[in-house]
Amino acid sequence: MLIETDKRLALQAYEQILNLILSGAAQPGAMVTERRLAETLNMSRTPIRDALLMLEGEGLLIRQGSRGLQVKQMRIEDYMDALQVRLLLEPEAARLAAGHMPASALNELEADLNTLLGHPEDGEGKPDRGSVRDVDDRLHDGIGDAAGNPQLAQIIRTLRRQTQIFDLRSMPERFDATCREHLAIVEALRDGRGDDAAKLMRDHLAHVKDSIIGRLTRA
Repeated sequence: MLIETDKRLALQAYEQILNLILSGAAQPGAMVTERRLAETLNMSRTPIRDALLMLEGEGLLIRQGSRGLQVKQMRIEDYMDALQVRLLLEPEAARLAAGHMPASALNELEADLNTLLGHPEDGEGKPDRGSVRDVDDRLHDGIGDAAGNPQLAQIIRTLRRQTQIFDLRSMPERFDATCREHLAIVEALRDGRGDDAAKLMRDHLAHVKDSIIGRLTRA
């Protein structure tokens, strides 16, 4: 019971620190310490330490010798490299996962995606980050888990964390298209159409890549 409690607290700390990184509250290059985070999150240092190790393993934090951990400064080259590997791995994961994801999970994803399409923006005129990331995580991570290869699932999860710096809040013009692409993937997964699921995933990630390149070119 104690071990389960420790794991639950570490996951809670992980989610909160991850949100600080993805929201920009913990900016690239900033040093993070157990003591400061424990005070900020009102948690003990043990789950904070475990969460920091998880984030370091995912490449979002970089150890700087005795100075501690630093939020990784993602170069665009790092992002594009990670996305290229996702293009190689995730279509195959989608093919393997087709027909193996629980119908209940796919039905919930479909309902939530339709809800997002019906209410795509928050009061500031931008997509709601939390809701979008939740659906995105459940679809992509669910595909990785259903592919039947834990190592593949972990690699995909790590790569996705590294590319979430460019999310829909950075590219609001991709919101509707992303939701509709996700819906098409969900349908192929439900029907067990592995080749279609792979193609749809490949097209989806290629569109994301093209949008990033276009935004950087315009900038």
